[in-house]
This record gives sequence, C-alpha cells and structure tokens, in this order.
Amino acid sequence: MIVPSTGYRCGQDESRSLGCRLMTTPPYQPGYPTGVSDKSKVVAGILGIVLGGFGAGRFYMGDTKTGVLQLVVTLVTCGLGGIWGVIDGILILVNGGVDGQGRPLRD
Repeated sequence: MIVPSTGYRCGQDESRSLGCRLMTTPPYQPGYPTGVSDKSKVVAGILGIVLGGFGAGRFYMGDTKTGVLQLVVTLVTCGLGGIWGVIDGILILVNGGVDGQGRPLRD
C-alpha cells in the first residue's frame, strides 16, 4: 500500500511537531562533558611507555590502525621499533591526544 506524501517529514503532523527522535545528538556520557573521551590520557600514556612496542596505548585509545602498525614495526625491527611506543606514550602524557572517535582524552 502506498501512502501519499503530505509534505511532512519524520512523523510530523499538521501542527509541525516532530514525532520521532532526532539522530544528530551524540550519546550522553554521564559524568563527562560532551565531546570528551571516556579514555584517560594518563592510562594511555603509561600503556604507551610500558607496552608501547605492542601498541597497547593506541589500542586502549581505540586507534587500532596505529596500534597494529606499532606492533608490526616492533616485530620487523626485532624490538628496536618499540622506541616509537615509548616516545608516543611520553607525547600523550605531555600533549594529550584524541581517541578513536576524535574526542580529546580526559585528564
């Protein structure tokens, strides 16, 4: 059955009120300001320093592509590439960073 269009969108009726939920609002995170990650920069930095060669800090932040790249570089260079993870962890502690969704890490 085809219903003719009335010119209203998303469940609007004649009073122009919306009958559906707007999908543009981000999910609510209790206890955190909107736009701030639920991941900690301290945890990400320490994981980067201690287990940086395995990409643990980047995996924690949700940046799996860089985490896998750190792991591969460490394996290919027989462990010497692990310095990348240590430097990355220090930079995250000093400058902060963003999680996999692009939100800044919380302090």
